[in-house]
Amino acid sequence: MFHRPQFQQLLQRCREPRRFIQVLAGPRQVGKTTLARQLMAELPQPVHFASADALTGEDRQWIRNQWEIARLQLATGRAQEGLLILDEVQKVPGWSEIVKSLWDEDTHKQTPLKVVILGSAPLLVQRGLTESLAGRFELIPVRPWSYSEMRDAFGLSVDEYIYFGGYPGAITLREDEERWRHYIQDALIETTISRDILLMSQVNKPALLRQLFYLACHYSGQILSYQKMLGQLQDAGNTTTLAHYLELLSGAGMVAGINKYAGQKVRQRGSSPKLQVMNMALMSALANQNFAAIRSTPELWGRWVESAIGAHLLNSSYEHGYELFYWRERGQEVDFVIRHRGKLLAIEIKSHQQPAPLGGMDTFVKSFAPEKTLLVGGDGLDIELFLSLDIKQWLP
Repeated sequence: MFHRPQFQQLLQRCREPRRFIQVLAGPRQVGKTTLARQLMAELPQPVHFASADALTGEDRQWIRNQWEIARLQLATGRAQEGLLILDEVQKVPGWSEIVKSLWDEDTHKQTPLKVVILGSAPLLVQRGLTESLAGRFELIPVRPWSYSEMRDAFGLSVDEYIYFGGYPGAITLREDEERWRHYIQDALIETTISRDILLMSQVNKPALLRQLFYLACHYSGQILSYQKMLGQLQDAGNTTTLAHYLELLSGAGMVAGINKYAGQKVRQRGSSPKLQVMNMALMSALANQNFAAIRSTPELWGRWVESAIGAHLLNSSYEHGYELFYWRERGQEVDFVIRHRGKLLAIEIKSHQQPAPLGGMDTFVKSFAPEKTLLVGGDGLDIELFLSLDIKQWLP
C-alpha cells in the first residue's frame, strides 16, 4: 500500500501519549480522507469517523453528536484511548469554538480521546484554528501529489505529470482525456468554487471570482497587473476586490498570486502578481487542446513546463513554511525567489535547449546576494530531477 509522508507523521503523533488536535489541511481530492482511513486501519483503538460534507444546512450540534459517539465507544470498550476523525469540519458554523469547548472538557476530565480534523480549504481551517484553538493543535499540510509520488503510485512519466497534475483520484481517467477533463471541471473546479468558497465566504461578485479563476489558469506563470486583469474581466470590480478573491482561490488550493520580491521593503498588496495554478490539472482541463497537441508544440509546452515548476515550488513552500516570490526590475527578471530563515534561492527556468542570456539573474545576484542560484531546464538541471526533489533539498 502506498503511503504519503504525511501518513507516517500523523501515525507517529497519534501514537504519542501527548494530546494535540491533529489537523490535515489541504484542497479537495489530494488524499486527506485516504490518509485518515489508512490511519484507522493501522491503529488498534476504537475510531469514529464522520464527515460534514453531506450537511445541507446549518447544524451546530453535528460536532457534539459525533464527539459523544466517540466518547461512548471509548467508555464501553476496553481500549485505553480512542480516536475521533472529523472530515470537512469547516462546514459547521462556529466549528472551532465547539471543538475547543469539547476538547477542554475532555482535557479537564482526562478523557483519553484523540482528535483528527480534516479540512478542504486551508485558509478557512487555519482561520478557525488561530482564532479559537491556539496551543491545542498541530497542523499537517496536505498538498497535491508531487511528481515522485504520482510516478511511484501510478507510473506517471514526467510529461504526463506536467500535463495531468497531482490529483490521484482523477489520474486513472487519463486514457480517456475527455472524461478526465469533465471530472476535473465538475468534481473539482465547480465543487471547490461553489461549496468551499461561495458558500463559506463573503463574495459579492461570484461571476467575477469565477472569471478570475479562469483568467489565472489561462495566464498561469505570467505576471499580470490588476489593472490588466480588470481590462479582461466582464464583471469587473476593483483591484482590492480582485486581490481578495485571489486570496480566497489560493486558500482553496486552486490558483495563487505570487508577490514580487522587494528585499526588506514592504510589499504593496496592489503590486502585479505572478499568476500560478496550484495543480496543473486545472490549467490543462481548461485548455482548448489535448495532451498530444500541447506536448508537440514547443511554445505551448514551454508554458506548461514553467507552470508545473511553479506549482511544485508553490505547494512545497506552503508545506514547509517557505516564502515564494518572483523578481522583476527594469525589464530584467528572475522566475522564482525562495526565502527561508533569511536565506535566498533564485531560480531561472529554461524549458528549451536554445541558449538565452541570464542578465536578470546576474543583476539579482549583485543586488541581493542569494545563498544559491539554480538554472532548471535547457543546459541546466534536468527538469525531471528538479520535480523529483523537494524544496528542502535546495534551501535547508
